[in-house]
Amino acid sequence: MWNKLNKSMMVCQMSFGLSYYGVMAILTRFFLEKLNYSEENTMMIVGSFSAIAPLFAIVGGLISDKLLGNFRSLSLSFFGFTIGYILLLLGANTPNVMLCLLGIALVSYSRGLMLPNYPGLFKNTFDTTEQFEDAYPVNYSVNNLGAFLGLYLFPLLLIVIGFKGGFVLSSIMAVIAFSLLKYLRNSFKQIGSELDKNPVGLKNWTIFVFITISLIGLVYFMFSNMNAGKNIVYVLGSSAILYFLALMVKVNYSERLKMCTILIMVFLSTIFFIYYAQMMTSMNLVAIKVMRGDLFGFIPIAPEGSMSMNPLWCIIAGPVIAFFTTFLERKNIHLQTATKVSFSFVLTFFAFGLLTFAVKNIETDLSLSPEVFLIIHFFQAFAEVIVGSLVVVFILSVAPKNIENFSVSLFHVSMALSGMIGAQLSTSIALNKNQELSQEIIQKSYGNFFGELTFYALIMVGVALVSTYFIKKILAQAEKKSKIA
Repeated sequence: MWNKLNKSMMVCQMSFGLSYYGVMAILTRFFLEKLNYSEENTMMIVGSFSAIAPLFAIVGGLISDKLLGNFRSLSLSFFGFTIGYILLLLGANTPNVMLCLLGIALVSYSRGLMLPNYPGLFKNTFDTTEQFEDAYPVNYSVNNLGAFLGLYLFPLLLIVIGFKGGFVLSSIMAVIAFSLLKYLRNSFKQIGSELDKNPVGLKNWTIFVFITISLIGLVYFMFSNMNAGKNIVYVLGSSAILYFLALMVKVNYSERLKMCTILIMVFLSTIFFIYYAQMMTSMNLVAIKVMRGDLFGFIPIAPEGSMSMNPLWCIIAGPVIAFFTTFLERKNIHLQTATKVSFSFVLTFFAFGLLTFAVKNIETDLSLSPEVFLIIHFFQAFAEVIVGSLVVVFILSVAPKNIENFSVSLFHVSMALSGMIGAQLSTSIALNKNQELSQEIIQKSYGNFFGELTFYALIMVGVALVSTYFIKKILAQAEKKSKIA
C-alpha cells in the first residue's frame, strides 16, 4: 500500500503544515505589534488568511482539470509558497504593509492551488480506493504533525529568530517540498491526469499566468480592504455553488442525485468550519489574553501557541478514527458520513461548552491554565479530523469523474465561507486599543459569545442526523436509477 510516491507526498504535506501554520501562529502578534493593526482588523486578516485560501481551491480545481493537470498544479503551489514567504520576509524587514499583504495573498492563492490537487494525486498513488480511504486519515495526521510543530515552535522561536527568522524557516520548508516533487516528477506524471502526461501548450500557460496574476491582485485587494473583501468571498463562494448547480443539469439523473448529497455535506461542513475558524480568531485572542503558565507545570508554551494543541490531538485522532472506521467495517457496520459529522457536532458542543464554563468562572487574576485549552482542543480536534478527512472521501466517492477536482473544491469553498463568517463573528469580542481587559468583560462578552456557539452546536447535531436520513434515501434512489439506465 505504501510506496515512495505517497510517502514523499506526506513529506510535502508535513512541510506545508509546518510552514503555513507556523506563519499563522505568529501572524496575530505580527500584525498587532509589528504592523500596529487593531484587534478587530487583525482577527479579520488572520481569519481571512485561513478562509480565502480554500475559496481559491475552486480555481485550483479548474486549473488542474482544464489547463495543467494535478502534478503541475501541486508543484507550482509549493513554488508560490516559497515566493510568498520571501515577500513576508522582505515586508517584515522594513516593515512594509504592502509587501506583507502581497506575501499572504500569494500564500493564500498557492494554498488554493494545492488543496483540490493533493487528494486526487495522493489517491492515484494507491492501488485501490479502499487503500486510499484507509490511508487518508493517516495523511491528515501527518499534515497535523507539521502544523503542530509550526504552531508550537514558531511562537517560542520568536524570542531567538524573530518574525523574519520564522518566515525564512517557512521558505526553506516550501523549497524542500517543491524540490522533492520535481525530483520524482517522472513517476508522478505517470499516475497524474492526462494533462500531466503530455506537454502543456503556450495557450494554457498564458491563461494560467493571466489567472494567477489576476487572482493574486484580487486577494491583495481583499486583504487591503476587508469590508469589500468579505463580500467578494461571499459572492465567489455563492457563484461556485451556482456553477455546481448548473453542472447538475448536464449530467444524468443518477449523478444529479449524488451531486445533491455533496451539497448537503457542503452545508454541514460550512457550519462546522465556522466553529473551526474560532481557533485562529476568537479562541486564539482569548488565549493570548488569559492563558498563563507552562503546560503541566513544566512544558513551556506561548499563549498564541495554544493553537498547537489542535494538531497535536489531530495527530492522535487520525489513526484512532481510521482504526475505528476499519473496525466497524469489519463488523459490517457502515455509518453514513453525515452520521459521523453529527458526532463532530457533539464533540464541538463539549469543546465550546467547556470554554464557556471556563471564561464564565474565571478568577480575578484573569488567567486560565494551558490544561483548559488542551482539553478544549481535544474535543475540537477529533471533530475536525472526522469532517476534514471523511467528507473529502465521501465527495470523491459520489462525484462524477470529470468534475472530481471541482467537486472536492466545494468542500474548500465551505471552509472559505465559514472562515469569513467565523472571522466576522469573532470581531464581536474585539476590544478597542485603549480598552482594558476585566473580569466582567471576560465573563459577559466572551462567555455569552461562546455560550451561544455551544447552543447552536447542539442544534446542529439534530440537523446532521436528519441529513443522514435524506442522504441515505437519495443515494439509494441514485443506485436504483443507475441500474435501470
